[in-house]
Amino acid sequence: MNVPVFGPAAIEEAAAPRLVLDAVRDASIAHAEGRTTVPPPLHMEFPDADGDCHVKAGWISGAADFAVKIATGFYANPAIGLPSNHGLVCVISARTGQVRALLDDRGLLTAWRTAAAGALITHALARPGATELAVFGTGQQALLQAVWLAELRPLTAVLVHGRHPDRAAALCGELRSRGLEARPATAREAAGADMIVTTTPATSPVLDAAHVREGAHVTGIGTDMPHKNELPPELFGRARIIATDDHTQCLDHGDFGHAVRAGAAAHDSDTPVGLLLKQPLDRSATAITVADLTGVGALDAALASAVLHRLLP
Repeated sequence: MNVPVFGPAAIEEAAAPRLVLDAVRDASIAHAEGRTTVPPPLHMEFPDADGDCHVKAGWISGAADFAVKIATGFYANPAIGLPSNHGLVCVISARTGQVRALLDDRGLLTAWRTAAAGALITHALARPGATELAVFGTGQQALLQAVWLAELRPLTAVLVHGRHPDRAAALCGELRSRGLEARPATAREAAGADMIVTTTPATSPVLDAAHVREGAHVTGIGTDMPHKNELPPELFGRARIIATDDHTQCLDHGDFGHAVRAGAAAHDSDTPVGLLLKQPLDRSATAITVADLTGVGALDAALASAVLHRLLP
């Protein structure tokens, strides 16, 4: 039997933002409720090329399919005209073990899953009236975090902070072309926004916890390996609510784990993202909230299955 292979164009045509948001939300809730099977991720590093690779898998109990995903990030690629991220997803029948399809998405589904997860928890934990977003980073994910959050709540301004002013300006131009007011910002200015999302492969914190004001929400999505670190431990010490997409993963290789090892947060002080999406907690206007997302294989499986359902008759 020939296994069908679908490329980015077919995948993009099949998946509307609402499908992605719904699949990620439902899978996050299932994971928080213990209705998933998610083995520990496999990580590889390629320091000479400033690259890394993740292999993740997952299954939601009762689902017809499970998935195995390969995702790479080679962060020097833009300098040679290549995208930073690549990958593919293998969708396999959970009833027969037969491969149903290869989604040769070149990292697209991972980008969408990450964007949806970040937007959903940022919307859920930020103050209802929060409209100013700051993104740390200037790549594809920084763009998507702003665009997908705008699907869920109005944004009056997007502040962009990056190491390279030309890339920050280019991202602002792209955001403006999509109808969002955007401008470059210093790290201190960006850290004072209503909502903050960090989207970098940084190995040391990209913002100062003291610059995050009361009532703000911060989502970190870039720390997905033990050597990475975007959010300072002190920020977790100031947080009233800490959300993690997977407790064990975030302790092992997330910013939450860095905070716990630094003594800034207790190892059991986090709440699963899925529970907060299902039933948001009351938050005061002055509370600081933080979400640490390391990427969960069950969300990849749910999204891949939802897309494949649209692609196959």
